[in-house]
Amino acid sequence: MKTLEAVIEIGSTGIRLMVCELSSRNSWTTVDRSEQPVSLGRDVFTAGSVSRESLLQCLRILNRFREQLAGWKIEDSHITVIATSALREARNRDTIVDRIQVKTGFHIDVINGIEENRLIYLAVLEVLRQDAPGIQGQNSLILEIGGGSTEIMLFDQGKVAAVHSLRLGTVIIEQYIKSMTGSRHDTRRFLEDFIKNAGGNLNTEANLKKIRQFITIGSEMQIAAKEAGQQIGKRTRTIDREKFTAFVDEIQQYSPDECMARFKIGYSDAKSLPVGLLTYKLFIELTNVKKVIVFDTTIREGLLLSKLPGQSTLQQDFASQIIASAVNIGKKYRIDEKHAQYVRKTALHIYDSMESELGLDKEARLLLEVAAILHDIGMFIRGSDHQLHSQYIISHSDIFGLTKDRIQIVALVARYHKGSLSLLPEETFFTLARNDRTLVLKLAAILRVADALDRSHSQHITDITILQKEDTLIFKTKHTYNTNLEKTAIAEKGDLFESVFGYTIIIT
Repeated sequence: MKTLEAVIEIGSTGIRLMVCELSSRNSWTTVDRSEQPVSLGRDVFTAGSVSRESLLQCLRILNRFREQLAGWKIEDSHITVIATSALREARNRDTIVDRIQVKTGFHIDVINGIEENRLIYLAVLEVLRQDAPGIQGQNSLILEIGGGSTEIMLFDQGKVAAVHSLRLGTVIIEQYIKSMTGSRHDTRRFLEDFIKNAGGNLNTEANLKKIRQFITIGSEMQIAAKEAGQQIGKRTRTIDREKFTAFVDEIQQYSPDECMARFKIGYSDAKSLPVGLLTYKLFIELTNVKKVIVFDTTIREGLLLSKLPGQSTLQQDFASQIIASAVNIGKKYRIDEKHAQYVRKTALHIYDSMESELGLDKEARLLLEVAAILHDIGMFIRGSDHQLHSQYIISHSDIFGLTKDRIQIVALVARYHKGSLSLLPEETFFTLARNDRTLVLKLAAILRVADALDRSHSQHITDITILQKEDTLIFKTKHTYNTNLEKTAIAEKGDLFESVFGYTIIIT
């Protein structure tokens, strides 16, 4: 059975529609596309808000898309609308979202930078599997430069080393240069300084000189690939670095009218093309790659992939990348890796032993795993009250694949892995929905016990068997040394577990 699914993206420079036909085998065919320019980015990145004129333009475009979708007879349950950096940063975002919903019936999900990274990764992974499966395990950098943000993902031997969403995009650059009444030389100097600083930060997480695959997506790179590259797959082209450099240098001399005439693009895209390509070039110069890989895919394909059922392999891969991201953040802050991995393994063992009565899903298990890895990360700042520092570092970190609200839950779970119950809960906890508050308490209760079982940071207690006897959980262990320290820790930290689940824990 085939179904139709529609995705609409409200970006900084335009609103884009994609309609796909999904088969029962979880494959799809794009059957319709539309794109209309809009100046949301220029409004927001200069004045801070979406103007009345741009709002009316958005409404006209979206109502036109609504008519287009009606022709396909697609129900609202199969239509997803997302907005990226421009609407995300608009001071009047809530008003704009409300007016659009009232006037068009579309519900908009304003996604953050980390969610953008997640969707881009899904889109890139799909093309990799089809066109270039051999490069998945290599050191890679994935880059997309949009109108309002630059999305970066670094991979070390195929595992996520870092993700970043930089406030740098073609529209932002244009507005900055315009405000400074700068020349092309000023543009280049501004970009060189910004990207040099960004490169310095990235090098603390992965050696950019060891990057072997530089993967890009985006309309500017599509133009460059068609002009100076060669096709190597259904949706993949490569460009020799020298040819790309020459092409970018040539384009810097073009006016918007000349870009429009040569590449058959609209004025808005023509105006941003030179600065967009220059930005890609400067990022590439941070590496030693000989070729640039260009994928013909977008965030919209990633969104569609995220909605497909039965993607067990994809979900497993995605979960492993989330864990890899957490591990790399831990390394950056010099956590005790052996202790972290012990607590992670033990916490998951407790979770799995109690799964039938937890009432939680697979995502909750993943959040516990991330919290266990990072629970002591605050030791980087200070040992005393390090749980508070752990909460701060985690809540201000970019963990690949987790939205800001999920990261906040991980931060709170880590916050509560230590300390007196009299300090619980705190203000951030009360801002959560009731289900999320319950989730935090359940995961924190498990984490406190797992951490207590390695109070000495020596990982002596192994092969734990968990048995339930009325209102008691018995942790049977194989050990040849005195466990009094761990028993004392359980007595101190098992209070939340007993309060949440009603079980007393005994170590034998």
